Amino acid sequence: MQKKIGIIPARLNSVRVPRKAIVDIHGLPMCVHVYRRALMSEVLDEVVIATDSIEVMNVAKSHGAKAVITKSSHVNGTERMAEVLETHDSDIAVLINGDEPLIDPNHIGVSVNTLIKSNADASMLARKFDKFDSPSDFKIVLNVAGDVMYISRADIPSNARNTIPYMLKAYHIMAFHKHTLEKYAAMTKTPMESLEDHEHLRLIENGYKIRAAVVESNCISVDVPEDLEYVKSVIPGDPYWPKYKDNGL
Repeated sequence: MQKKIGIIPARLNSVRVPRKAIVDIHGLPMCVHVYRRALMSEVLDEVVIATDSIEVMNVAKSHGAKAVITKSSHVNGTERMAEVLETHDSDIAVLINGDEPLIDPNHIGVSVNTLIKSNADASMLARKFDKFDSPSDFKIVLNVAGDVMYISRADIPSNARNTIPYMLKAYHIMAFHKHTLEKYAAMTKTPMESLEDHEHLRLIENGYKIRAAVVESNCISVDVPEDLEYVKSVIPGDPYWPKYKDNGL
Protein backbone atom coordinates (compact mmCIF):
# COMPACT_ATOMS: atom_id res chain seq x y z
CA MET A 1 0.00 0.00 0.00
CA GLN A 2 1.49 3.31 -1.07
CA LYS A 3 1.62 6.00 1.60
CA LYS A 4 0.25 9.39 0.59
CA ILE A 5 0.85 12.80 2.13
CA GLY A 6 -0.89 16.06 1.38
CA ILE A 7 1.42 19.07 1.54
CA ILE A 8 0.09 22.63 1.64
CA PRO A 9 2.78 25.19 0.75
CA ALA A 10 1.96 28.49 2.46
CA ARG A 11 4.06 31.64 2.12
CA LEU A 12 3.27 34.68 4.24
CA ASN A 13 4.46 37.27 1.74
CA SER A 14 2.13 38.06 -1.13
CA VAL A 15 2.08 41.19 -3.25
CA ARG A 16 -1.57 41.44 -4.27
CA VAL A 17 -3.17 39.96 -1.14
CA PRO A 18 -1.02 40.89 1.87
CA ARG A 19 -0.33 38.08 4.35
CA LYS A 20 -2.45 35.82 2.19
CA ALA A 21 -1.73 32.51 3.92
CA ILE A 22 -3.27 33.67 7.20
CA VAL A 23 -5.82 36.18 5.96
CA ASP A 24 -9.10 35.75 7.86
CA ILE A 25 -12.03 34.06 6.14
CA HIS A 26 -15.03 33.78 8.46
CA GLY A 27 -12.86 33.31 11.53
CA LEU A 28 -10.24 30.94 10.14
CA PRO A 29 -6.94 31.65 8.35
CA MET A 30 -6.96 30.75 4.68
CA CYS A 31 -4.40 27.96 5.01
CA VAL A 32 -6.42 26.39 7.84
CA HIS A 33 -9.48 26.23 5.59
CA VAL A 34 -7.37 24.30 3.09
CA TYR A 35 -5.87 22.07 5.80
CA ARG A 36 -9.19 21.09 7.36
CA ARG A 37 -10.74 20.34 3.99
CA ALA A 38 -7.73 18.24 3.00
CA LEU A 39 -8.15 16.19 6.18
CA MET A 40 -11.54 15.09 4.84
CA SER A 41 -9.87 13.27 1.95
CA GLU A 42 -10.13 9.50 2.23
CA VAL A 43 -6.86 8.85 0.41
CA LEU A 44 -4.35 10.85 2.46
CA ASP A 45 -2.45 9.33 5.38
CA GLU A 46 -1.15 12.70 6.56
CA VAL A 47 -1.58 16.41 5.86
CA VAL A 48 0.97 19.10 6.67
CA ILE A 49 1.38 22.81 6.02
CA ALA A 50 4.87 23.69 4.74
CA THR A 51 5.99 27.27 5.24
CA ASP A 52 9.09 29.42 5.62
CA SER A 53 7.34 31.66 8.17
CA ILE A 54 7.38 31.09 11.92
CA GLU A 55 4.23 33.20 12.13
CA VAL A 56 2.35 31.01 9.65
CA MET A 57 3.49 27.88 11.47
CA ASN A 58 2.37 29.21 14.84
CA VAL A 59 -0.99 30.40 13.53
CA ALA A 60 -1.60 27.04 11.85
CA LYS A 61 -0.67 25.09 14.97
CA SER A 62 -2.92 27.31 17.10
CA HIS A 63 -5.81 25.99 15.00
CA GLY A 64 -4.75 22.36 15.38
CA ALA A 65 -2.92 22.00 12.09
CA LYS A 66 0.36 20.20 11.53
CA ALA A 67 2.94 22.62 10.19
CA VAL A 68 6.66 22.50 9.44
CA ILE A 69 9.28 25.11 8.66
CA THR A 70 11.12 24.79 5.34
CA LYS A 71 13.96 26.76 3.80
CA SER A 72 13.31 30.32 2.67
CA SER A 73 15.51 29.73 -0.39
CA HIS A 74 12.85 27.72 -2.24
CA VAL A 75 11.47 29.57 -5.25
CA ASN A 76 8.15 27.71 -5.31
CA GLY A 77 5.90 25.32 -3.43
CA THR A 78 7.02 22.22 -5.34
CA GLU A 79 10.60 22.69 -4.19
CA ARG A 80 9.22 23.14 -0.67
CA MET A 81 7.38 19.82 -1.00
CA ALA A 82 10.56 18.03 -1.98
CA GLU A 83 12.18 19.21 1.24
CA VAL A 84 9.25 17.95 3.31
CA LEU A 85 9.65 14.48 1.80
CA GLU A 86 13.21 14.33 3.11
CA THR A 87 11.75 13.86 6.60
CA HIS A 88 8.31 12.38 5.84
CA ASP A 89 8.07 8.83 4.52
CA SER A 90 5.57 8.85 1.64
CA ASP A 91 5.43 7.31 -1.83
CA ILE A 92 3.06 9.93 -3.25
CA ALA A 93 2.84 13.58 -2.29
CA VAL A 94 -0.10 15.80 -3.18
CA LEU A 95 0.37 19.51 -3.69
CA ILE A 96 -2.63 21.37 -2.28
CA ASN A 97 -2.28 25.09 -2.82
CA GLY A 98 -2.66 27.10 0.36
CA ASP A 99 -4.57 29.82 -1.49
CA GLU A 100 -7.42 27.61 -2.77
CA PRO A 101 -9.76 27.48 0.25
CA LEU A 102 -12.70 26.07 -1.73
CA ILE A 103 -11.04 22.77 -2.60
CA ASP A 104 -13.28 19.73 -2.75
CA PRO A 105 -11.70 16.97 -0.60
CA ASN A 106 -12.92 14.33 -3.05
CA HIS A 107 -10.82 15.87 -5.80
CA ILE A 108 -7.66 14.95 -3.91
CA GLY A 109 -8.56 11.32 -4.52
CA VAL A 110 -9.21 12.07 -8.20
CA SER A 111 -5.72 13.50 -8.57
CA VAL A 112 -4.07 10.58 -6.76
CA ASN A 113 -6.01 7.96 -8.72
CA THR A 114 -5.22 9.73 -12.00
CA LEU A 115 -1.52 9.47 -11.19
CA ILE A 116 -1.68 5.82 -10.12
CA LYS A 117 -3.67 4.70 -13.16
CA SER A 118 -1.45 6.49 -15.67
CA ASN A 119 2.19 6.17 -16.69
CA ALA A 120 2.70 9.85 -15.91
CA ASP A 121 5.20 11.41 -13.53
CA ALA A 122 2.61 13.71 -11.96
CA SER A 123 -1.07 14.54 -12.24
CA MET A 124 -3.14 17.68 -12.00
CA LEU A 125 -6.77 18.71 -12.17
CA ALA A 126 -8.49 21.13 -14.50
CA ARG A 127 -11.92 22.66 -14.79
CA LYS A 128 -13.82 24.31 -17.62
CA PHE A 129 -13.32 28.05 -17.62
CA ASP A 130 -14.68 30.86 -19.78
CA LYS A 131 -13.14 33.99 -18.26
CA PHE A 132 -11.10 35.29 -21.15
CA ASP A 133 -8.24 37.80 -20.94
CA SER A 134 -7.44 36.88 -17.34
CA PRO A 135 -3.64 36.58 -16.95
CA SER A 136 -3.87 35.74 -13.25
CA ASP A 137 -5.51 32.40 -14.19
CA PHE A 138 -3.43 29.58 -15.64
CA LYS A 139 -4.90 27.77 -18.62
CA ILE A 140 -3.79 24.37 -19.92
CA VAL A 141 -4.09 22.40 -23.15
CA LEU A 142 -4.02 18.60 -23.32
CA ASN A 143 -2.92 16.04 -25.88
CA VAL A 144 -5.16 13.14 -26.93
CA ALA A 145 -3.88 11.01 -24.04
CA GLY A 146 -4.85 13.68 -21.50
CA ASP A 147 -1.32 14.85 -20.76
CA VAL A 148 -0.63 18.55 -20.28
CA MET A 149 1.11 20.02 -23.33
CA TYR A 150 1.44 23.58 -22.06
CA ILE A 151 0.41 25.91 -19.25
CA SER A 152 -0.08 29.62 -19.89
CA ARG A 153 -1.44 32.86 -18.52
CA ALA A 154 -2.64 33.54 -22.06
CA ASP A 155 -5.91 32.23 -23.47
CA ILE A 156 -5.17 28.80 -24.91
CA PRO A 157 -6.25 27.42 -27.29
CA SER A 158 -6.54 30.60 -29.33
CA ASN A 159 -9.95 31.68 -30.60
CA ALA A 160 -8.44 33.77 -33.41
CA ARG A 161 -9.64 31.40 -36.14
CA ASN A 162 -12.34 29.37 -34.40
CA THR A 163 -14.77 30.07 -31.59
CA ILE A 164 -13.98 28.11 -28.45
CA PRO A 165 -16.75 27.60 -25.87
CA TYR A 166 -14.39 27.26 -22.91
CA MET A 167 -10.78 26.75 -21.85
CA LEU A 168 -9.34 24.47 -19.21
CA LYS A 169 -8.10 26.20 -16.07
CA ALA A 170 -5.44 24.59 -13.88
CA TYR A 171 -6.85 23.44 -10.55
CA HIS A 172 -3.80 22.90 -8.39
CA ILE A 173 -4.32 19.62 -6.64
CA MET A 174 -1.27 17.84 -8.05
CA ALA A 175 -0.05 14.36 -7.18
CA PHE A 176 3.62 13.43 -7.59
CA HIS A 177 5.60 10.26 -7.21
CA LYS A 178 8.33 10.82 -4.64
CA HIS A 179 11.04 10.26 -7.24
CA THR A 180 9.49 12.93 -9.48
CA LEU A 181 9.79 15.52 -6.73
CA GLU A 182 13.37 14.47 -6.03
CA LYS A 183 14.25 14.97 -9.68
CA TYR A 184 12.33 18.25 -9.85
CA ALA A 185 14.28 19.70 -6.95
CA ALA A 186 17.54 18.92 -8.75
CA MET A 187 16.48 20.66 -11.99
CA THR A 188 17.31 24.25 -12.82
CA LYS A 189 14.63 26.76 -13.73
CA THR A 190 13.55 26.47 -17.36
CA PRO A 191 12.86 29.17 -20.00
CA MET A 192 9.07 28.82 -20.23
CA GLU A 193 8.80 28.39 -16.48
CA SER A 194 10.47 31.78 -16.14
CA LEU A 195 8.41 33.38 -18.90
CA GLU A 196 4.99 32.19 -17.71
CA ASP A 197 5.93 32.14 -14.01
CA HIS A 198 4.48 28.67 -13.57
CA GLU A 199 6.67 26.15 -11.76
CA HIS A 200 5.32 22.97 -13.35
CA LEU A 201 6.43 23.94 -16.83
CA ARG A 202 9.82 22.82 -15.51
CA LEU A 203 8.60 19.22 -15.69
CA ILE A 204 7.07 19.57 -19.16
CA GLU A 205 10.14 21.30 -20.59
CA ASN A 206 12.29 18.45 -19.31
CA GLY A 207 10.10 15.80 -20.95
CA TYR A 208 8.12 14.66 -17.93
CA LYS A 209 4.42 13.80 -18.23
CA ILE A 210 1.64 15.45 -16.26
CA ARG A 211 -1.69 13.65 -16.70
CA ALA A 212 -4.80 15.79 -16.19
CA ALA A 213 -8.32 15.00 -15.03
CA VAL A 214 -11.17 17.42 -15.72
CA VAL A 215 -13.57 17.94 -12.82
CA GLU A 216 -16.40 20.28 -11.94
CA SER A 217 -15.39 22.83 -9.31
CA ASN A 218 -15.94 26.39 -8.13
CA CYS A 219 -12.46 26.47 -6.58
CA ILE A 220 -10.26 29.43 -7.43
CA SER A 221 -6.80 30.58 -6.48
CA VAL A 222 -6.94 33.73 -4.38
CA ASP A 223 -4.58 35.93 -6.39
CA VAL A 224 -6.22 39.35 -6.12
CA PRO A 225 -8.52 41.05 -3.54
CA GLU A 226 -11.55 40.36 -5.74
CA ASP A 227 -10.87 36.63 -5.48
CA LEU A 228 -10.81 36.88 -1.70
CA GLU A 229 -14.16 38.68 -1.66
CA TYR A 230 -15.63 35.97 -3.88
CA VAL A 231 -14.45 33.23 -1.52
CA LYS A 232 -15.85 35.07 1.49
CA SER A 233 -19.20 35.37 -0.28
CA VAL A 234 -19.57 31.67 -1.12
CA ILE A 235 -18.07 30.00 1.98
CA PRO A 236 -21.29 30.37 4.06
CA GLY A 237 -23.18 28.28 1.50
CA ASP A 238 -20.40 25.80 0.89
CA PRO A 239 -21.35 22.19 1.76
CA TYR A 240 -18.07 21.43 3.52
CA TRP A 241 -17.97 24.57 5.68
CA PRO A 242 -20.40 23.30 8.37
CA LYS A 243 -18.33 20.10 8.70
CA TYR A 244 -15.14 21.84 9.81
CA LYS A 245 -15.84 25.39 10.94
CA ASP A 246 -16.39 24.65 14.64
CA ASN A 247 -13.76 22.02 15.34
CA GLY A 248 -10.04 21.49 15.17
CA LEU A 249 -10.28 18.08 13.52
